Amino acid sequence: MILSIITINRNNAQGLKKTMQSVVSQTSKDLEYIVVDGASTDESVEVIKHFAEQRDIRWVSERDKGIYNAMNKGIGMAQGEYVMILNSGDYLASPQVVDEMDKALKANNCPDILYGNMLKIWPDGKTQRDRQLRDDYSLFDFYNGTLNPDATYIRRSLFAQYGSFDESLKICSDWAWMLKTVGMNGVKPLHVDLDTLFFDMTGVSEGGERSRQTIRNERQQVLNQTLPAAVLEDYDRYATDILMMRRLRRHPWAFRWVRLIERILFKIEKRRPNS
Repeated sequence: MILSIITINRNNAQGLKKTMQSVVSQTSKDLEYIVVDGASTDESVEVIKHFAEQRDIRWVSERDKGIYNAMNKGIGMAQGEYVMILNSGDYLASPQVVDEMDKALKANNCPDILYGNMLKIWPDGKTQRDRQLRDDYSLFDFYNGTLNPDATYIRRSLFAQYGSFDESLKICSDWAWMLKTVGMNGVKPLHVDLDTLFFDMTGVSEGGERSRQTIRNERQQVLNQTLPAAVLEDYDRYATDILMMRRLRRHPWAFRWVRLIERILFKIEKRRPNS
């Protein structure tokens, strides 16, 4: 069994219906589906039972301690070599996407982390393709951002090696896990240019200034706990400069001009006394 898809849900029956429909309609048979419901009081359990009649689904509906507690519970139930977290309200991009990702895994010697494109659905109905076309992630990339965790296949053994999601965090635990696993320990993610899922941008991490402040607070807390103080101080000081230089390098003509100006300034400073 290659893949375990894990859906967490609480009181989102309509979103859960879209999510589960996209999984049970997959042409791939080499997957297991796990649904972790947080003791919903709406029609979520009826939705789960309905789809369980169409495809074998392992599920539980009971109180949990939050989003990441539910994710960890699902990972603990999983038996696949890889896991994918597909939250309630999000849905797979096509009935063939699991088969296509499986082919990409095998064609690339089964990397530890494989991720595709995420199609963001905004509240106004507009769709934006998020294509993170790079595989050379550094520690700075996770100081500044992350890769798409929701469009990602993660080798399940990595959770045993590096630990599960931090349940004390409310929003940023998946980012914190990537910071530790990829940023600090050098696990290599691989991108495949394949539309993997539709992502509902009205979720908890997108909801208002209060959520944005929680994200800022949690990210700062994790960075303070994870990065050496001297490294974090340098990142805080030079992050804008690093991002500007990366942007310039994407435009060689602009980079050459900046490089020329820098060399002129270098020679001027070198000629100054006590420089």
